[in-house]
Amino acid sequence: HRKIAVIDNIITYCGSQNCADPAFLPKAKFAPWVDVLMRFEGPVVRQNQHLFAGDWMTNGGDDISDLLREPMPPAVSGFTAQAVGTGPTYRNRAMPEMFETLIYAAERTLFITTPYYVPDAPLQAALCAAANRGVDTTIIFPARNDDFAVGATSRSYYLDLLEAGVKVWEFAPGILHAKTLTLDGEVTLIGSANMDRRSFDLNYADNIRLHDPATTAALHARQLEFRASSRDVTLAEVRGWGMRQRLWNNALAIVGPVL
Repeated sequence: HRKIAVIDNIITYCGSQNCADPAFLPKAKFAPWVDVLMRFEGPVVRQNQHLFAGDWMTNGGDDISDLLREPMPPAVSGFTAQAVGTGPTYRNRAMPEMFETLIYAAERTLFITTPYYVPDAPLQAALCAAANRGVDTTIIFPARNDDFAVGATSRSYYLDLLEAGVKVWEFAPGILHAKTLTLDGEVTLIGSANMDRRSFDLNYADNIRLHDPATTAALHARQLEFRASSRDVTLAEVRGWGMRQRLWNNALAIVGPVL
């Protein structure tokens, strides 16, 4: 599930973009697929190169470890960044713990986009706690999910989120596939990890966490563009859902851990 590109050992990209065009013909009825990528230079490139080399050589590729010994150009400016790779053969709790730590660290604002939301209890509790303590908390999901079961499961968590004060939006134009988190106008988390149990427990994912107000502001501006194309989901609306819809969402949530 990792999406890593490293160019000449000096440039790397990280985000949610797969090697497919926005129409993604196998699932064209859900198009367009909307993604976000970030381009990085500096020491974090070597961190992503380590992830790529480990994946490549572990899965039968030739030995490219010499790439990891090439000299890096000196970093003359920039910001703090860290590449994080997780998977079922590593300490798979690292990614959800990073999400939860960032959510608990938020003091003023927290803005998240994720296509697939099947959280474990600590992650759901962290989001609700953020809103309950007064953090302006927003999360955007796709209005139509390419996986009907995950879409229904995600909606089973809306009521608790909304009652805690989380602002829930649904993106209308297509699949908002971007996995982004910004907090307090300073910190960004971007990458391939969804906020769901499959991504946390089964997928090999990669994210980059960074601390920089300018870069965070640029990503947050893109998040606001997504919100402008989304529909506000209200507490009154969710409380008004019929019994059939509630049963459907909650029944699928029961099998959420295997979705």
